[in-house]
Formats: sequence, C-alpha cells, structure tokens
Amino acid sequence: MKNIRNKEISERRGTAAEAKAAQLAAYRAAKEAAEPNREARMAEQRAIAEARDARRAEREQAKRDEKNRLEAEAAERAAALAAAETAEADAREAANKTRVSRVLDDEAARKAERDRRYANRKARQR
Repeated sequence: MKNIRNKEISERRGTAAEAKAAQLAAYRAAKEAAEPNREARMAEQRAIAEARDARRAEREQAKRDEKNRLEAEAAERAAALAAAETAEADAREAANKTRVSRVLDDEAARKAERDRRYANRKARQR
C-alpha cells in the first residue's frame, strides 16, 4: 500500500526534480553507451542508401537502354518497310514499262503484218 502521508509542496517538487534528474542521467548514460553502435548504424544506413541509389540508377539506365533499343528497332522496321515499299513501287513501274513496250511491240508487229498483206494484195493486182 502506498505511503499515505501529507507531503508538503516543496517536498513533492524536490522529489519530482530528483526523478527528472535521474531520468536525464539514465538517458545520457544510455546515449553514451550507444554511441559506438550509433556510428556503426549510421555507416550501415549510409551504405544501404548508397546501394539503393546505385540500384535505382541501374534500373533507370536499363529502362533508358530498353527504350533506345525499342526506338532503334522501330526505326529499322520503318526503314525496312520504306525499302519494301520503294522496291514494290520500282517493280510495279518496271512491270508497267515492260507491258507498255510489249503493247508497242505487238502494235508494231500488227502494223507490219498489215503492211505485208497490203503489199501482197497490191502485188497480186498488178
């Protein structure tokens, strides 16, 4: 059971100050005892933060490399597509030219055949 007695205000204040001083002394003692550990922990935390930053930079570099690779592939595909379209257009143009030349050759052969028949007919009439 508590010691119930009337304490005067100055006695209570003194007891509170002693308790506060004891807590402060305990805090300072714990702080001094933890000082070597604190520096080791801070060094460990710095190392962890540096490693985290290095990993973040590595991830960002990997993302940039992947983006550049994808852009290069897209450019290659676009160039290949443009080359294919150009080749197709050239082939179509060459086919048109050969068709036109065949038509002209056929027309010339028809005219030559017609002229030959006309000359034969005129030769028979004389």
